[in-house]
Amino acid sequence: MPDPAPILAEGFTTDPYWWDAAAPETARDPLPEETDVLVVGSGYCGLSAAAELARNGVSVTVVDAEELGAGASTRSGGMVSSGQKLVIGGAIKGVDAARMARLLEDSLSSYEHLKTLIREEALDADLGIVGRYFAAYVPRHYDRLRRHGELLARHTGVTVHEIPKSRQHEVTRTDFYHGGIVIDEYGGLHPGKYHRALRGLARRHGATLRSHAPVLTVEPLSGGLYAVETGRGRIRARHVLYGTNGYSDRASPFLRKRVVPVRSYQIATEPLPKALMAEINPGRRMITDSRRELIYARPSPDGTRLLFGSRPGMFTLPEHEAAPRLHALMRTVWPQLAQVRVTHCWSGKVGMTADKLAHLGRQDGLDFAVGCNGNGVALMTYLGHQAALKLLGRQNRPSAFDAPAFAAVPVPFYDGTPWFLPVVSGWYHFRDAVEHRLARR
Repeated sequence: MPDPAPILAEGFTTDPYWWDAAAPETARDPLPEETDVLVVGSGYCGLSAAAELARNGVSVTVVDAEELGAGASTRSGGMVSSGQKLVIGGAIKGVDAARMARLLEDSLSSYEHLKTLIREEALDADLGIVGRYFAAYVPRHYDRLRRHGELLARHTGVTVHEIPKSRQHEVTRTDFYHGGIVIDEYGGLHPGKYHRALRGLARRHGATLRSHAPVLTVEPLSGGLYAVETGRGRIRARHVLYGTNGYSDRASPFLRKRVVPVRSYQIATEPLPKALMAEINPGRRMITDSRRELIYARPSPDGTRLLFGSRPGMFTLPEHEAAPRLHALMRTVWPQLAQVRVTHCWSGKVGMTADKLAHLGRQDGLDFAVGCNGNGVALMTYLGHQAALKLLGRQNRPSAFDAPAFAAVPVPFYDGTPWFLPVVSGWYHFRDAVEHRLARR
């Protein structure tokens, strides 16, 4: 492992790059004594639900354990897509054809909902539909990606381009990968700006937002109310909606046993020369690869930096130790970035589920929408909206992600402490390394 000193730029920070333009917010005003709906978690899901509820005249309060926007929503890569995770991620395996069609339909709806919301509400989010390159980690993955592209084109209507290795430099100047596919309709946004815009939208419609109010207990009262004890006092609510995802904790034992928080890391480079960025990513596309512990990379919205993410090892690391590991991974793909320094390294917890699906539902009278599985920007915005419509009794039909099976099957041998993650991550890294080594023979 290289000495991190020349890799970390002066002023290096462990805050997300996105916070430079749109930092999380402190909102410590007193809590209301009562609210129609208490939303737990101020991520995209919670804010989307709050905006829709408040727009329909419902009294709604959003509480977060930390600053508004300090969690995964503003720590993500900001990539947006439709049904890609369902097809490529394997979530539709074992799902009957009727439900698969509905899941894909709702996934497509989530993408369209995001674009429509940003356009119609004039949200400042730096949304760009620039395309996404899925790169083959080893030669045999190329045919697999081609098949996935055919499925995505057939089921979701996206435009797919096959890129053999001989043409890869048209997409990115690297010889590390073995071709792949480009999907035109995918893109990215600025997670921090989008979150700030959603906060503004929720407030414009009348929602109350409060930070530093962790939910400690939820107890039923007479008259259909709940007493919610927070770190800043008690609030009575007629409904409680959890949008906590990978930050679900002991206040919700049901979710804590079903949503596994997996920490993912990212770095941002210092500003790159225009010619170097044009070499790395001439189309300014989003880029991911096909390994089990995948990497993801994208240009900053202004096109000046490369943002690069992955899980750099078996164990959770402090960000200043993760940064050189991520830099080493980055330069295996793009050796021309060897002398480029890192200005930011941060991490966030992705909410994963055993079946790789997001879930919207109700348990013991409490509502939830969780489980982005690394595909949360559009999907969690949409599921927050759907959770609000469900509370309002205005859904056209139940969401395909609203299924009772989630309640019946917690993650096996899991009590809320992800003891198995180093084992799983280590196994993934090992298999990726073996596969790569065999491919080089």
